[in-house]
Amino acid sequence: MAEAPPHLLSLPRVVEEQVAADALDARLKGAREPFVVRGLAADWPLVRAGLESAGAARDYLLRHRRERAFAANIGTAGGDDRLFYDAAMAMNFRMAQGPLEQFLGAMAAAESDPAAPVVYLSSVDMRDYFAGLVEANSLPLGARRPLESIWIGTRTRIAAHNDVPDNLAVCAVGRRRFTLFPPEQFANLYLGPLENTPAGRPVSMVDLLAPDLSAYPRFAEALAKAQVAELEPGDALFVPSLWWHHVEGLAPFNILVNYWWRDVPHFLGQPEDALLHAILALRDLPDPDKARWRDLFDNYVFANGADVTQHLPAQARGILAPLTPETAGQIKARLLRSLSR
Repeated sequence: MAEAPPHLLSLPRVVEEQVAADALDARLKGAREPFVVRGLAADWPLVRAGLESAGAARDYLLRHRRERAFAANIGTAGGDDRLFYDAAMAMNFRMAQGPLEQFLGAMAAAESDPAAPVVYLSSVDMRDYFAGLVEANSLPLGARRPLESIWIGTRTRIAAHNDVPDNLAVCAVGRRRFTLFPPEQFANLYLGPLENTPAGRPVSMVDLLAPDLSAYPRFAEALAKAQVAELEPGDALFVPSLWWHHVEGLAPFNILVNYWWRDVPHFLGQPEDALLHAILALRDLPDPDKARWRDLFDNYVFANGADVTQHLPAQARGILAPLTPETAGQIKARLLRSLSR
């Protein structure tokens, strides 16, 4: 495992648990803290191929690929492995499309060239882009219907970010280091823009490996709450919803497989859509108006106590009652009409 900088070496490790594959579904139900399961995917053919060699893992992927264009992030020759912003807050990498063998060939060449640019295929839908890969390399996740993604690349560093779904991440080939921060640490991570992001999620502007605490003093508090998980092939890490995670691919060639899911009814909306709508509708109002709306949100959304509806007949509560597919559809239709004005 590549040596971490001193300030990371002192961080506590994510707790390790002994979880058999047939007990995984039950363990994930209601899980709210991260944990590592060593060797959970040790019997995957992809893992075994990677243990043979990076070339064997690439050949395995090529045998399962579908004939379609893949998208890749390409860094700058001679640059570092951090996929991030440049000095002008544009991206320090470009997007390219091509056949999988083109990008895997570039990754193979990069193993002997320290100045080669990063090549990184991120969040590739395994069912859309590969045939039989999911079926041959799977985990028993019960009734969940997760998004199954694969991440393939050279050495990379991805700034701390979070995801709305729960996440089970499996190191299939190479080595991975995750540094995790609890959800409430977001203010101490100094987040970048919401809309101009490296990969669709706001990221910490702090370089975790060399944090500038004079520019980002509150980051010291985030580090005090951080945990580290170092994964070898076959190891899995559960990252709960909204936990911030900085991810490093440490080997010359790395593959991660991850599963995203939400244990909520499918008809509910996306919380981030509500955040964006609140920015549009509320954030720039005068402070007295915002205070009144905050009280309404507390009443109808965050507290949502019995007193909100107990004075109404059950049949008259409408969208104030627990949502159904029908009442959720009514809300979406009303929002669509309002946003199209």
